[in-house]
Amino acid sequence: MMKAVIFDLDGTLLDTIDDIADSMNAVLAKHSLPQHSVEKYKLFVGDGAALLVIRSASGAGLTEHTLSQLVTEYKEEYLTRQADKTMPYAGIPELLSALAERDIKMAVLSNKSQAATNEVMAHFFPNIHFSALIGQREGYPIKPDPTGALEILKMLGLPREEVLYVGDTDTDMQTAVAAGIKAVGALWGFREKKELAENGAAVFTAQPLDILELIIE
Repeated sequence: MMKAVIFDLDGTLLDTIDDIADSMNAVLAKHSLPQHSVEKYKLFVGDGAALLVIRSASGAGLTEHTLSQLVTEYKEEYLTRQADKTMPYAGIPELLSALAERDIKMAVLSNKSQAATNEVMAHFFPNIHFSALIGQREGYPIKPDPTGALEILKMLGLPREEVLYVGDTDTDMQTAVAAGIKAVGALWGFREKKELAENGAAVFTAQPLDILELIIE
């Protein structure tokens, strides 16, 4: 029986894509750069704010200084609207409550900034206890580097064989594989099953509550 689940955040627990798109588009508009559709942003996200900006402003010839400026502006913009359109995916609140009732430990590993990770989790899941919330932190590598996942394993005090990693992108699957944790592909998120399979997903779930079946296999 599994004793813990590590979740990705964007595209796994929360459908954040509209607020991300609106925030990034606001920054692009400010600099007279082309804006993008929500569907495009599903391909741009997942690897931290810097890569989001690079992908969104592709072709703009960003200097290192301009990139840094746009990243800062995006983070500031996002913090003002991160709960405007964001919602938990259907079935996620019920899943988290069911895991808590079964004494299954839970953690979050995200490439979203640490501040944004803390704020959205407190806003949307105030009554659910998470053993660890790790976002993007200065001086620490982001996913798919397994450092954060291995740090969570230590915090949980569990062997990797008793932990699931649930995510919706290639980055998540690569992270789980690198950490030696069973990778669960969330098919309700931002990417397609093919991408998850090609990057190491051991199993797929079509609905959040399906994860309960994996816990007791």
